[in-house]
Amino acid sequence: MLTVISAGSVYLVDKARQDSKSVVHTMEVENQINALLLEIRRAESSARGFLLTRAENFRIDHENAVAAIIPALDKLTRQSGDNPAQRENVEKLSAAIETRLGQFKQEMDFIRQGQPDQAAALIREVVSTEATAAIAEVANAMIQEEERLFRLRTINSDRSQTLAASMTGVGSGLVVLLALISIWLVRRSALARDEAERRLREGYANLESIIDERTADLREANDEIQRFAYIVSHDLRSPLVNIMGFTSELDELGNDIFRRIGSLAQVPADGPPLAPTGPGEIALEGADKQLSEDFSEALGFIKSSIAKMDRLISAILNLTREGRREFQPVKIDTSELIETIVSTLAHQAAEAQAQIHLEALPNVVSDRLALEQIFSNLIDNAIKYLKRGVPGEIRIRGRTKLGYAIFEISDNGRGIDPKDHQRIFDLFRRAGTQDKPGQGIGLAHVRALVRRLGGTMSVSSELNAGSTFTVTLPIAWNVSNRNADR
Repeated sequence: MLTVISAGSVYLVDKARQDSKSVVHTMEVENQINALLLEIRRAESSARGFLLTRAENFRIDHENAVAAIIPALDKLTRQSGDNPAQRENVEKLSAAIETRLGQFKQEMDFIRQGQPDQAAALIREVVSTEATAAIAEVANAMIQEEERLFRLRTINSDRSQTLAASMTGVGSGLVVLLALISIWLVRRSALARDEAERRLREGYANLESIIDERTADLREANDEIQRFAYIVSHDLRSPLVNIMGFTSELDELGNDIFRRIGSLAQVPADGPPLAPTGPGEIALEGADKQLSEDFSEALGFIKSSIAKMDRLISAILNLTREGRREFQPVKIDTSELIETIVSTLAHQAAEAQAQIHLEALPNVVSDRLALEQIFSNLIDNAIKYLKRGVPGEIRIRGRTKLGYAIFEISDNGRGIDPKDHQRIFDLFRRAGTQDKPGQGIGLAHVRALVRRLGGTMSVSSELNAGSTFTVTLPIAWNVSNRNADR
């Protein structure tokens, strides 16, 4: 809006200036016409004075007037060049003035030659000639044209000045209005900002208490979950022990039953039953033999399921105990720690024909037992899931970045399908061919430990292209953050 007002004001002011210049130009042209006529009249009067008195001053005045006529005419020609009608009048005026100048010359020649009577006769004759009338007529027409233009241009100039003044007034009013609106907007914005700052200060004041409350709630919920898992696992173990005991008794009872069946099957029709002298002395045949095999197979399935359930319950109990343990941060030589882990796994590595390459590792301040469990599990998995018949290559390297230590455990093993990258971190979930012992707890436990230590864990792997597990941990784990995520 201000740009439009400014542009309009500039345009109107410039137009008013141009109109004013036009008015002044008209006045200058009219003044120049009068000045030219004045010089012509002056030449005429001085010529008559010289004829009557022979005074030298009249002659000089006449010559000066004649000399000024042509420059005055040239100036008038230049000034009226923008008006076609005036240019035509100037041409007529120039012809008449040229004739009149010739007459002036004849008059002065007669006077100088001592023929005053002929000079007087010429002057009387000139008064009635067309040249003098033409000069008067054309000059009068030019003055009327300039007066017409003066009136028209004066009206236009007044209108332009009025519009420019109006635009300036309107612009000033709008500037004041915009200033008031701007002040109101700034004040409203300042009030809104002050209100936001007040709420922000209140939020900051309550933030710490809210965080403490929610952290306490999370800790309580976590402790409750761990207690529940511990109680459930502990209570499941009691009936499991009973099942295991009764399964053993059922196994012994089955042996006795099938020995009796075998002995009864071999009793003579007219004689007493045979008494077995030792186990396996009586062989089962036909349907009895098949029944014994089915019984043994079913009992074997029950025993393996009981053993698996026992391992799972033991793992859950270990997890709950580990989750309740408070971490103790100490300064750890990571290279020494992993060298110790590698030495304990040397036998498994030799059986798998694997070489473990250990590069320079950054030292950290963290919980030693947690780091042992993390790296032991990852290195053990790297050895366990190598490809058969291919020499294993396991590399352990590390670096630091922005206050964190980044550890990478890479292998050239069987790899993991990208769609299972998240699955392997879930509790009791495994991926790929299940040809290795395990309960699907290791990686879930490792990730939980890494998170409790304030770090992150990720995997990069493709099938048959090896795997790289990346563990990122704080270089210096703050004591104030100890067990904060429990």
